[in-house]
Amino acid sequence: MTKIDVIREIRELKNHLSYSKNIGFFFGAGTSCALGIPDIAALTKEVEANLKDGEAKTFRTIKDDLSTQIHGRDVNVEDILNQSRSIRELTKESETKTYQGVCGKDAAMVDDKICKAIYQIITEKESSVSHTSTNRFFAWYNLLNRDFTKEVFTTNYDLVLEKALESSEIPYFDGFVGSFEPFFWQESVDHRAQHGDLTKNWIRVWKIHGSLSWFWKYSETTKSDRIIRIGNIGSAADINNQLVIYPSKDKYDSSRKQPFITYFDRMRDYLLSGELLFVFTGYSFSDQHINEIVFNCMRQNNRLFVIVFFYKDDDVENLYKSCSAYLNLHVFGPTKAIINGELGEWHFNKDAVTLNENTTTYWNDEKSHLTLGDFNALVKFLVASSGKQDSVNSGTT
Repeated sequence: MTKIDVIREIRELKNHLSYSKNIGFFFGAGTSCALGIPDIAALTKEVEANLKDGEAKTFRTIKDDLSTQIHGRDVNVEDILNQSRSIRELTKESETKTYQGVCGKDAAMVDDKICKAIYQIITEKESSVSHTSTNRFFAWYNLLNRDFTKEVFTTNYDLVLEKALESSEIPYFDGFVGSFEPFFWQESVDHRAQHGDLTKNWIRVWKIHGSLSWFWKYSETTKSDRIIRIGNIGSAADINNQLVIYPSKDKYDSSRKQPFITYFDRMRDYLLSGELLFVFTGYSFSDQHINEIVFNCMRQNNRLFVIVFFYKDDDVENLYKSCSAYLNLHVFGPTKAIINGELGEWHFNKDAVTLNENTTTYWNDEKSHLTLGDFNALVKFLVASSGKQDSVNSGTT
């Protein structure tokens, strides 16, 4: 396998970060996992353990059925949510109509219980995790050049990003407007901020799989459900409306686009907007819908440069199978990488290190691997490489 000089590539990475005027980010589940919030596999187990009696039986029935259809990986809670909602649609939530042994009423019940279990599990974990890395990331990101909007896309539905931004008093926007029960306003997401527009400096946070603060609420005016945002709920027992988390539901007002669809359109437009450095962290490229958008945009926009940080080498090898033709993609794993369309192994040459060069921000000598696949390590690297440590530290104290 080809040897890739890790010191040379990190220097190139620092140049990209220093000179790119427009930098966007995509946060996958690995970013929250690095903070102590369970990943999808652990979350699935905890949700199942939280269910009781009939709801647990329905959960296992759906799970067992899906295990015969999904190959190459374990069935997760998002698969089960998706299936339960399909059953609800097929049966119209009827008690007498069933699909694969699950009636519509039970599917609706287990959907609600799963969402509340997810809310309870994640909010409990959130209360004990450290927000230092997220706070420092946004303090660094907020200091970057302001000629372009700063945009963060995420599949995570926890509230870590919002809490970090608000604790640092950094303005941000997610497409919801209002104060009593903020509602989603599609036009605000589609809008392109112009020079002199105060909101151009706000960080955009697009939660493409929903959020623990989003809920369906029936509107008597439109005779349909709309999505509202509720900032803080004491516990899962206090939830009156259904949570809006992965995936979307087809009961939103048909005259308006759902947040999910709007966010995907925004992502496509953003990636095609011209010169852009787009960074993935914590994302394993397991969502084909997202991958299709990214790869299509990489083909269409030759000024789009994508950098991916992986926590595991297996993810590097899997991505190489589908992306070796993309020269505007660089992938960094612990011991392997994809550079200029070629898969290789990192080579660390100590003799190439200059006098004032600190390699501990990205390289573990003891384990001989790159550490940037860990979100906490990546944030430390970004801050250390920016030369703005004092400003970042003052912004997070």
